Amino acid sequence: MDVLTFGESLVVFNPEVNGPLRYVNNFAKSVGGAESNVAIALARLGHNVGWFSKLGKDEFGRYLQNYIRGEGVDVTSVAFTDEANTGILFKERFASENPNVYYYRKNSAASMLSESDINEQYIKKAKIVHITGITPALSDSTRKAVFKVISICKENGIMISFDPNIRLKLWSLEEAKPVLLDIARQADIIFPGASEGEMLLGTADEKEIASKFIELGSKIVAVKLGAEGSYVADGIHSEYVKGFKIEKVIDSVGAGDGFAAGFLSGIINKLELKECANLANAVGAMATLVNGDNEGYPCLEQLMEFMGKKKAVDR
Repeated sequence: MDVLTFGESLVVFNPEVNGPLRYVNNFAKSVGGAESNVAIALARLGHNVGWFSKLGKDEFGRYLQNYIRGEGVDVTSVAFTDEANTGILFKERFASENPNVYYYRKNSAASMLSESDINEQYIKKAKIVHITGITPALSDSTRKAVFKVISICKENGIMISFDPNIRLKLWSLEEAKPVLLDIARQADIIFPGASEGEMLLGTADEKEIASKFIELGSKIVAVKLGAEGSYVADGIHSEYVKGFKIEKVIDSVGAGDGFAAGFLSGIINKLELKECANLANAVGAMATLVNGDNEGYPCLEQLMEFMGKKKAVDR
């Protein structure tokens, strides 16, 4: 596999109208989850990708497995349990605002993922393992599972990609900070946002964020700057890479995961740092064009057309 990732995916309920959920009667069902988002985005770009988790032995668990498998992602190491339910999430939308999210994932099936669920031989198949800061936030057992995977990667020379993805609805910053910094020290590539840099490192300055993460041990840092693009550094070279202008953002959820997928696609294809960031900016931008966590991720041909590297034929 080019990339392997793991973590909780959720059944997402998107309201069909804006406003407080107490007034919403109809929802559209979809799939969300940072790690499966990255896997789906990479699969659409033509890469061999695997994802695993623990799902409830229920209809929502089957739905997640079928959906992610249908996107071309290997799910052969997904485990099922009848001891807990698959997690769900409700979005609440207001005009011109990012959606509020309401998690129903406490004691979910994914939170029961443990070291015993980690298949070392499966991990060894990957060139890159992508980890997010959401997985260690779910429970003590998922935290231990994360560090077991990191240990396997280190022992076998597998590249580690890390998105801090801080979720303060899942754990406090006091609890999160030492864990996430520990993972960052062992990661080869890290994808922080400016706000995450401020929480973890005490600075929102992208140059300082990159410099400090490299001092910690990261080899490549790509700081996400939203519509402005990104700032990338590897300890030798550093530069700003301009973002793609989007006239109307429909849904920003999943843009950061798309950014990570685009960057990793460039790494797999051995592109220069700037071009990796350019791909990342483009996939992240395209993610904002439609509703849903992963529905906006492009296939390779669509991405090349969006970036102006291939002429689109509309009719």
